[in-house]
Amino acid sequence: MKRLTLLRHAKSSWDDTVQRDFDRPLNAKGLRAARTMGDYCRREGLAWDYVISSPAVRCVETLDGFWEGYGKALKPVWDRRVYLASCMNLLDVLHDAPEEAGSILMAGHNPGLEDLVLLLVPDDGAQLRDSLEEKFPTASVAVLEFGGAWADLAARAARLVTFMRPRDLDPNLGPDVA
Repeated sequence: MKRLTLLRHAKSSWDDTVQRDFDRPLNAKGLRAARTMGDYCRREGLAWDYVISSPAVRCVETLDGFWEGYGKALKPVWDRRVYLASCMNLLDVLHDAPEEAGSILMAGHNPGLEDLVLLLVPDDGAQLRDSLEEKFPTASVAVLEFGGAWADLAARAARLVTFMRPRDLDPNLGPDVA
């Protein structure tokens, strides 16, 4: 059984004066959420053989915070194809993953990550999938399982086993209320 964990980058700062979207950093709330999600994954006993991430600053900083919470840093493969990728491009990246990897963590962006889950997991009315379909917020984690090879991963071939949002762990990490 293969396991795929998808981590959406944490909340970034739109107030920063960077010129390129690629260079946008996390805000303070985003860094807290990344640490919280890393701690959650550590407590749940999640582990990975292989890590793939967008090299965008907000993904790099998300993983930095995530590893702080997790208590151990893993070295990701920085793959430019993950930056703002469609679900089909993300699937291509996964098809290229080493077969010996039993568990992969992919850090990236929406809407690609959300669309990837919706592509891979059949719409069978399960509450977990419905919650994710409603919104895959920043710093959220989705864990999918499937049988077979990475190269054969296809639509409706996976099962969503976990969907956790930062606000599920700490209400202060939920949406800002005006």
